[in-house]
This record gives sequence, structure tokens and C-alpha cells, in this order.
Amino acid sequence: MAETSIEWTDATWNPVAGCSILSPGCTNCYAMRMAARLEAMGAEKYRGLTRKTGGRAKWTGKLFLDRKALETPKRWSKPRQIFVNSMSDLFHSNVPASFVAEVWATMAATPRHTYQILTKRPDRMAEITSGLPVLQNVWLGTSVESADYFGRIDELRNVRAAVRFISFEPLLGPVAGANLKNIHWAIVGGESGPGARPMDAEWVGEIKRACRRHKTAFFFKQWGGKNKKATGRMLDGRTYDEMPALSM
Repeated sequence: MAETSIEWTDATWNPVAGCSILSPGCTNCYAMRMAARLEAMGAEKYRGLTRKTGGRAKWTGKLFLDRKALETPKRWSKPRQIFVNSMSDLFHSNVPASFVAEVWATMAATPRHTYQILTKRPDRMAEITSGLPVLQNVWLGTSVESADYFGRIDELRNVRAAVRFISFEPLLGPVAGANLKNIHWAIVGGESGPGARPMDAEWVGEIKRACRRHKTAFFFKQWGGKNKKATGRMLDGRTYDEMPALSM
């Protein structure tokens, strides 16, 4: 587990490392660059998870299941919001359902923490979690980069969860008409880093209006770009750091 600069969480926890490119939102994934860097630093956990192609690190599809990491949150006495698998996807097809259950057991044993799990595979999330208890300290979400992936929102609605959320990051296209019924939280952000693709302010406005219609908490993370600090995270002259109501 590690402290993080991600605006909507306090720490990251990676019982799984490695992933596969699934859709356009994965193209410039920061985790691929980070995994390659960690491997170069000698971190055994990240060996072989990426390869260089076209001068850039890309996922190989290989995963590492880190059972030692399952004990880490138990050693954290201070309550935290924890982003689960910032370096992977817990619901990747190569993660056994039995290992997901082990992750669930750790989260159940540490109710002082709030866990935020994000996937691009909400269909598998729904399938696996149907056989697991609904934990009040576990929020389940999916990534939607454009209207082409609205189907993920419908799949997320089939997930049994205390809190359901959408990460519209990197937001790569318009999302007018997004149905946020029974979605408790929306995070919006532009892509950042090398090769960042632009985000239109109107796309952000579409999500904010959808959040107001459906009483969904709205969190604006960043405008993005090559230097995200320079572009900042002000929208309409203010920041938006709304979080879902814990009573949901």
C-alpha cells in the first residue's frame, strides 16, 4: 500500500499487478509506464508485465497475484480511503474468482477502511460479486471514456454494491445522454502525461448536468494535458470534490 496524489482517495493497494489493453481509454495508461519503471528498479512483482513497443511500455497480459499484500491493510490502524489495484484490474479475466474472494475477506476484516474498486469489466464484476457479501465499506465502479462504452454503466447497475461509481477518465468523447440512475458518484478527468488527448469542456458539462438530474455526487479531478498541474482542476471558477453519501 502507498500514499497517493490521486485526488479522490488516500492510498493505493495492489494485491494484483499487470493488465491488458481493452479499449481506447487504456492507450496511455499511466500504470503501464509505472510498471515498466518499477521493473527497471528491480521490483520482482512487476517483472514481465510490460514490454516496449514503439518506444513505449505496453501491458503483456501477464498478471502477478500478490498474496503477501493481502495482509497490508490490516496493519493500517488509521481509517483510509483506498483505491484497490491502481496497477491492475481486479476483475481481469485472468484473476481467479477465488483470489477476488481473498481480497473480499481482507476488506471485510478491515471495516475501518473504505475501498474503491474500479474496473473496465463490470460484467465480470457483476458475475463474481453476486456470490460475495455486499460490504458497506466497498465502493464498486467502472470506467467510461466515451458514449461508445455506455453499456458499462448498464452492467454496473447489475452489481450489488453499497456505492456504485463511474470514472469518466480519461474522458475522450461526448457523453450526452449518460444515464446515471442508481449511480452514486461520478469522477471526471482529462487525460494527462505524454501524448494526452484533449478533453472538451462541453463533455464535462454534460456529465455535471447528468449528475444533477440523477442526484449523483460530482467530482472534477483535472483538465489534464501534458502538464496537469498547469491546467489545474477548477471548473466554473471553483473545485468540485463531492463524495457519495455513506448512507446510500
